Order: sequence, then C-alpha cells, then structure tokens
Amino acid sequence: MNTSSCIGLSTMKPCRRILVSCKNSSLFGFPFLNSNYLITDNLSKLQPNLNDLPDSSNRVVGFTRTNTPNWRAFCLSGSDSGQSRFFSGCPLHTSNDRLVSNKVNVASDVRNHSTSIESQVNQNSFEKIYVRGDLHVKPLLIETIEEAHKVLENVEKDKDNEARVEVNDSLGVNIDNLNQRSDGSMVFRSTLKREVSEVEKEAWKLLRGAVVNYCGLPVGTVAAADPADKLPLNYDQVFIRDFVPSALAFLLNGEGEIVKNFLLHTLQLQSWEKTVDCHSPGQGLMPASFKVKAVPLEGRNGEFEDVLDPDFGESAIGRVAPVDSGLWWIILLRAYGKITGDYSLQERVDVQTGIRWILNLCLTDGFDMFPTLLVTDGSCMIDRRMGIHGHPLEIQSLFYSALRCSREMLTVNDSTKKLVAAINNRLSALSFHIREYYWVDMKKINEIYRYKTEEYSTEAINKFNIYPEQIPSWLVDWIPENGGYFIGNLQPAHMDFRFFTLGNLWAIISSLGTPTQNEGVLSLIEDKWDDLVSDMPLKICYPALECEEWRVITGSDPKNTPWSYHNAGSWPTLLWQFTLACMKMGKPELASRALASAEKRLLVDQWPEYYDTRHGRFIGKQSRLYQTWTIAGYLTSKMLLENPEMASMLFWNEDYEILENCVCGLNKNGRRTKCARVASRSPSVSEPLLPQIK
Repeated sequence: MNTSSCIGLSTMKPCRRILVSCKNSSLFGFPFLNSNYLITDNLSKLQPNLNDLPDSSNRVVGFTRTNTPNWRAFCLSGSDSGQSRFFSGCPLHTSNDRLVSNKVNVASDVRNHSTSIESQVNQNSFEKIYVRGDLHVKPLLIETIEEAHKVLENVEKDKDNEARVEVNDSLGVNIDNLNQRSDGSMVFRSTLKREVSEVEKEAWKLLRGAVVNYCGLPVGTVAAADPADKLPLNYDQVFIRDFVPSALAFLLNGEGEIVKNFLLHTLQLQSWEKTVDCHSPGQGLMPASFKVKAVPLEGRNGEFEDVLDPDFGESAIGRVAPVDSGLWWIILLRAYGKITGDYSLQERVDVQTGIRWILNLCLTDGFDMFPTLLVTDGSCMIDRRMGIHGHPLEIQSLFYSALRCSREMLTVNDSTKKLVAAINNRLSALSFHIREYYWVDMKKINEIYRYKTEEYSTEAINKFNIYPEQIPSWLVDWIPENGGYFIGNLQPAHMDFRFFTLGNLWAIISSLGTPTQNEGVLSLIEDKWDDLVSDMPLKICYPALECEEWRVITGSDPKNTPWSYHNAGSWPTLLWQFTLACMKMGKPELASRALASAEKRLLVDQWPEYYDTRHGRFIGKQSRLYQTWTIAGYLTSKMLLENPEMASMLFWNEDYEILENCVCGLNKNGRRTKCARVASRSPSVSEPLLPQIK
C-alpha cells in the first residue's frame, strides 16, 4: 500500500516535537491527529556543539514526500541570511509502523550564527544530528522507536511546564488562568468556566481546518477555505497580516507552536530576492504571503518536495509591496512573548537580525521631511487604489506600535545602541506629529475653517497650507460636539478627512494618541454607532467614495464600489482590534455590544470576508466565505473579553519618556529645543493623568 510518511525534526528552537511515521500529510489541518507516534522532546536538556558549521547557497525550504513505502523524508530547517536547506528523502526500513536504526544525511546552516540554533554535521558519515534547544545542548540521535518512547516517558513527568488549553465540545471550554513560574515566565492553568456556544464550536473547527502544514508542522492559516470556491486566487495562501488574529486565538488558547513556526519560517523568507521589472526591494522586506507547494523531484518518480513560495507583491494586483507585513510580524513577535512567557524566541540572534532589518528599512533616511512613513497606495490592509498614498494613518499607527515593540525586544549593545536611539527619536517625533496634525474635533475643524493660507515662516500656524475649502460638507454635520478622531492622511495642501477604523483603533492600542484623544475616538464611535458599527461591525472607513469622486480616486474600481469592500465595506475581522481598544479604555461593554451583533449573523452567513451597504446588511458581492480572519477575529474577541489580564499584555499605556525626549521645534535662534507638549489631557480608566513636562 502506497502511503506517504515522514520523520521531521525541526532545528527551530520553539519546536519541541518529533513526528514519526505521519501518514496522509495534507495541506490543511493538524497532521498530528493521524500520527502513529508523537514524540515530545525537551530540547532544553540538549547540549550544543558549535563546530564545523557547513555553508550552502541552497534557498529551497522543503522536505520530501514519497509514495514508495521504503522511503521517508527528513527535514531540517536552519537559516543563514534567510536561507534554508533542503534534504531529500532517505531510505527507512519499516515493519508494522516501527522505526528501525535509521541514519540520516543532513546539511544545515545557521543564519548569522544564531546562538539558539546550531547544527553539526559529520562531513564523512553524516551519522549524527546536533540540535541546540537552549543554553545546554547535547547530541540527539534517535536510533529506534523504543528510545523515542523513553524520551516521551521522561517528558510526561514535566507536563506542568507546558499546560495547554483545549476546547471540549461536549462539556465546555477551558478558559485559562495565568500563573507565574518562579523564573517569572507565565504558564497556563485551565479551569472550566462556561459552556461553549455552537458558534464557537464551529469557529474552532473551521479555524483548525484552515491550518497549513509545512514539513509536518503547522505554519499558518489560509486566508479563506471555502470548499465551494473553484477559483481561490491567492486566498489559499498564508498572509502575514491575516494570520495575526489566528495567531492570537491560538496563543490565547495556550497553543503557541503554530505561532513559533510561523514567525521563524516567515523570517527565513525575509531575505529572498524578488524583482519586479528588474528592480529588487530593500533588504528586510517581509512577504505579503506565502504558499506551500508540492513540487515533484526531477528523476525521482513519486517523490515530491514541499517548498515555501513567498509573494512580495510581484504577483499582487497592482504589484504593490506590502509595507505593513514587517510591522505586523514585529507586533506578533512581542505578543507571542507576552502571552506565552517565552522570551527566548525574540532573543535569538537571527530573530534580532530580522527585527533590525525591518527597522533599517523603515528608518532609512530619504527626501521626506516628516516622521511619518511615506508609502504608495495599496500597501496595507486597503490593498487597492483608494487614495491613501502618502502618509496613511493605518501605516503610521502600525509603525508606531512596531517601534514600541522593537524598543522592548531589541538587545542593546554596541551594534544596536544607535538603532535604539533612532527608535526613541522617531517615536517622539511621530507621536507629536500625529497628535498635533492628524487630530480633528469640533474645535480643530473650526480652526481649519479660519486658516490663513500661503504662510511662509517657521511660525506659520497653517504649516501644511491647507485650504479651508477642503473641509467636506458631510463632516460639518457629522462631527459630534464631544469626541474626535485622527484623519486618514496628511500631505501638503491635502487632508483626508475620512475616518479609517484600523488606524484609529491602533492609535488607541499603542497610545499613539493622548488619553484624551483615545477617549474621544471611542466617544465618536459610540455617538456614530449606526454609521460605523450598525448591523455588522465594523466599517473599514467612513464615508464611502461615490459618483465622480469614486471614479477619479479609485479609477472606477468595480470591486471598490460605494459601501463595498475597502470603500466603506464592513469587516468583521476588525472586531478583535475594536475589543482590544475598548478594553484598554475601560469600555468592554461597547465591544460586547458589537460582538453580540456580529454573532447573530456570522455563522448563518458562513463567515464572510466583508459586508456591503451603508449599514452592512448584505454579504459582500465578491466576499469570500469561510474567511479565516473573520473566524479568528470573532474567537479572539471572545477570549479577550473573558481574559482582561491577557488583553492588558497586548496594548501599551502612555510612555512619559517618549514625551520628555521629544525634539520637535525651532526657537528664534534656529536651535532645537525640547518640546513641552502639554496638550489637553484627562485621566482615563487605564491611563493615569500625565505629569506636566518641563
């Protein structure tokens, strides 16, 4: 009988499992359910050997599958400047699914000589594999399945260190309590708290069914998994942006392995060279997505290799490189450490290098005069032409969040101290810039209405030469007396007054806005609930571009028609970010209200990607069903509301050091002076009153 089997041993530090004789490996779902043996190895007990590290230029990330019963596959992932190694299948002799005395051929490498992953190869016999799991590593060689079982028995004694939360469909859901170990790390303790609703059961089933496996390990979730979709386009790929709510759902449920694998494999793809019309993007760019492809091996009948195929925008509609992928990757890396208590991942040398590459790409000096990131249209969640080129709020909020994450995670030494200083300076300048120039409320709009133009001096009030005629007619009657928001974009002689939900929510989550401004955003959302939340939360932006404005700005985009898709469509995935913002500001009842509204329809409507019409009453005309980040956004929102202590790990409070370090003005002598930012501030539920800055 021809069945595919493999033995996978990952050198990635977070991987603690060896899968033996895994049958019927598939693209979706966890393979472990079909495994004959699941061997868990405590890699922290292994010893390092750092000698004789080989080098290779092979860029293929993969492993071999075979339909020949006498062959199995072995995969070992290392990294050197983002490169991974491929190992072809090697013969195994099996009897009754038992592994017998197998010797393996291995060649591996370590990106930038990582201190967390090391491999040694006997160049003559290739007989042993050395895997570094922690500070103390010893050679690992499993000769027989009996030895493997001994490893399993030893690890079973230490299960308390890796407690895992499971969903019990018959009884309820185990909601985890966090307890602290003696070393300061966090561990999940499960206690039964409530019954699981049918909606949640179905959501978890679909989320697990959307999991993509690579080299026998889960590495992400596809964008959508509609079995009736005959033309998935790129929805069958793993998107960095889309996977974040899935990752948080798994993390909040005590399942961190898939997130570790995702972070490390996308890191390996970071330095792949991609070109569009003979031009290559900068070093450090993260792909928008990747796909696991089964490629037949030439000259080996019935054998395949799994290859990760990244997309940096060269295949995307509009050929736009993703600016936000690297920012989301950094944000997720911090979330992984915060929730699991495992900070060793972010301390790895290759991971530290990946962070620096992303930051170097974002902090590179250019022609721009502003601290905001200058990007092209379609470079973020709104990935089609929507008039957001320039300095869109969404990118600035994610950029600010990624900078704060990086400042927490970067190891400070002689090689990084200049980068850390640059981060601090950029945080201060960006914070001041957004708070001062992007914020609008009734008072600010009145000021703009009376602006003088063509001012030439460093003392100009209308610094961007904004013409009062730009104030749209809809805004005059829409802006409430109390509350306000951050506008969508700011450039010379141009203010985009549209309300962009994602950017405003992340301004709250990251404390890019002042406590008063953060309160004001939620007050506006509550006041304009029918416009921004309505029947299906949440509007991606408000209002929609219509008529001639739609034709000119979108290029007559048939997918971005008014009140559809990115042109003011309603996106349920924004629920988890809305929930996080509400919980930070002490208003979880708003999130619960929005979640209850969505919960009534999502299961019935088969988890659509987005909804159409002004109030979100119709399923989007081109909306994919069984959209994974819709499912994950719902689950993450539920778990955040039930675990306030977990939610608190994912947002930031005001950082006084950022305010004190701000250098943003010129005095009469032309010398830089420290800015005393004393904007109107008021205490919030989660943020204390800011002190006066001298």
